[in-house]
Formats: sequence, C-alpha cells, structure tokens
Amino acid sequence: MLDLYTLQRKELVVSLEKLGIKDINVLNAILKVKRENFVKEEFKKYSYENIALPINSNQTISQPFTVAFMTEQLAVSPGEKILEIGTGSGYQTAILSEMGAEVYSIERIKELSEEAEMKLFSSGYRVRLKNDDGTMGWQEYSPFDKIIVTAGSPKIPKILLSQLKTGGRMVIPVGSESVQELTVVKKSIDEKTSLPVFKAKKFREFKFVPLIGKEGWQLI
Repeated sequence: MLDLYTLQRKELVVSLEKLGIKDINVLNAILKVKRENFVKEEFKKYSYENIALPINSNQTISQPFTVAFMTEQLAVSPGEKILEIGTGSGYQTAILSEMGAEVYSIERIKELSEEAEMKLFSSGYRVRLKNDDGTMGWQEYSPFDKIIVTAGSPKIPKILLSQLKTGGRMVIPVGSESVQELTVVKKSIDEKTSLPVFKAKKFREFKFVPLIGKEGWQLI
C-alpha cells in the first residue's frame, strides 16, 4: 500500500507535466526524491504543494516547478560533474544526484550547509559539500560539465564561466533583487581565435533569494 507522501509525489509529477515539464528523467527524479525530508517539520504537510517553503536562516526551499524547470534547462546526463551554487535545503542537490550526476555543492550559510549534509547523507545521496562563497566557484574540482545557480544574481559571475567546460552550460537567474530572468549560458570555442564564446538565452521570470558573495550581491 502506498503511503500518503508517495501518492502526493505522483500527483505532483502529473501537475508538473501539465505545467509543461517534459524531461522524463527530471520527472522520475522528482518522483523518487522525498521532498518531505528536506522540509521543516511544521511544513511537512505542504511538502508536495507546488510552493516555496521557509527553511532556516531566512531562506527557502524552491517550489517544485522551479526545481523541475531549472533542472530541465540544465539537461543533466548521468556521470556529469555538476557544480551547484546554493545548497539551501539540499532538495535540488538530491534531484541532481538522483539523476546520476556527480554533484559538488556550495552553501555560504554554515547552518544550512550542515543541515543539508545531514539530510542528504541520511537519504543516501553521496555528494561533495562546501561552506563557502559560491560566487567564487570550486576551482579545485573544475572544470564542470554543468553549473546551476539557485539564487538570483545581478550578473553572470565570470569566475563561474571560467570553471565551465567547453560544451557545457550554466543555468542562473539574473536580474534585480526583486525579480530575475532564468538564463541559460552555453560555452563553446571560436575556431578562428581559440577563445571561449558564451551564448545566453533568457527564459521566464522567477523570484529567488539573492546570491550573496564577491561576484553577486553584497551584504550591507
């Protein structure tokens, strides 16, 4: 007999399909990852509502549609090395890991990083986590096949672009502190000059918490 959360996950996947999510691998990951494990106790009953929910340190766990849309644009393949900027609750991290990616995730808030580590490892996800300024990337393990930024940035950090493989892509919300456009950046090489070329495509608007760091918004 299926438990309530399992039924709710199935219903969520159906609703995401109706909202336009087509990538079967993304939908399967959302069907498997237990979002309730990444939600605060008092909000568990809302785990499979398509809404963002509060977590500690005045941050949020993104609504499932946002996670699904960003992951679909990232075009994840098993075995890819992916850098996530903004671990947050760990839910997006779990989705990427469930899809077979080798995940490296950075969170600037120590409390969230420690909580996410506990939740991810207790859920069986083996990822590399770091408590640091995500806008500076993770040079030690670069370059990455894909980079996903889960907070709104005023610009595309050049340091992150430098840590992206040729042929790779980055998904990042770019805009003001109040609203951002989800932007997909693809990296290639100019055959004549051998210099990197970046092409950006903008998608729908979202509202994310601000990306704080040397290459993002500054704390005042």
